[in-house]
Amino acid sequence: ESGYETGEHAPGLKLGGCGAYKAAHHIIKTHAKVWHSYNDTWRREQRGMVGISLTSGWGEPVDPHSQTDREAAERYIQFHLGWFANPIYRGDYPEVMKNYVGKKSAQQGLGTSRLPTFSVQEKTYIKGTSDFLGIGHFTTRYVLQKNFPFLQVSGYHTDRDLAELVDPNWPAPGPKWLYSVPWGFRRLLNFIKTQYGNPLIYVTENGVAEAEQSTELCDKDRIQYLKGYINEILKALNDGVNVKAYTAWSLLDKFEWNKGFSEKFGLYHIDFKHKNKPRYPKASAHYYKKIISANGFPNPREVM
Repeated sequence: ESGYETGEHAPGLKLGGCGAYKAAHHIIKTHAKVWHSYNDTWRREQRGMVGISLTSGWGEPVDPHSQTDREAAERYIQFHLGWFANPIYRGDYPEVMKNYVGKKSAQQGLGTSRLPTFSVQEKTYIKGTSDFLGIGHFTTRYVLQKNFPFLQVSGYHTDRDLAELVDPNWPAPGPKWLYSVPWGFRRLLNFIKTQYGNPLIYVTENGVAEAEQSTELCDKDRIQYLKGYINEILKALNDGVNVKAYTAWSLLDKFEWNKGFSEKFGLYHIDFKHKNKPRYPKASAHYYKKIISANGFPNPREVM
């Protein structure tokens, strides 16, 4: 969506309300081809695994007693995670996604939906092409129903008919979009368990950037973020979610999309102004070292 609809990220294309859907369609089919290629040619000898890593927030209904809010929150997840995971685990795009994009396309007078369709053969070919599901997760939103008026040019965000809100009491330790809401991660993991048959999960990205550019190595906000989110993964494990591995995002400060080097997600600070780019461990690096050494919280009393 950011690369093929708004043009905010590389490759910077602004292809209206169909570009993102077309790009995703090709990604899903290509992923399936790679999986089959490995499965047919190398798996028997190498015994490796091929999966896909998807990044998704969690959507919580503003009013859990409101059916429209619950449905809007469901759409939020289906338009994020389900967009890619549903074809791979269930054989096709989520029904709600097909319905909403189809309805909006018809309102625009288009003969076909802006969301591409898979043939029967493609559905069969794509379904089951993941030995594990990689999950990147950073934050949560409250979601409610919002009807967008008829637009001649509609797109991914207006197709969903929803609005995203945040709780002003949520900690915002880093970028403006990233609020610390650990409980959302447990709910997302349980959603995956229920929706996709409890697949093997590798958490491939989870972390937070510092709010300000700083050489400060005492990143207490990141420590609290990691502590909260890892604790929720432990709860999800107790729920029976099949989480196999966790990866903090990220080891080093690095080039972060269109934000360049201004958003620092690393456990290690890098001095980009120095030609040798020296690296210094932040307090979170020492904290995380203790967690991975103990394969959990070192002190059981730390688990809330």
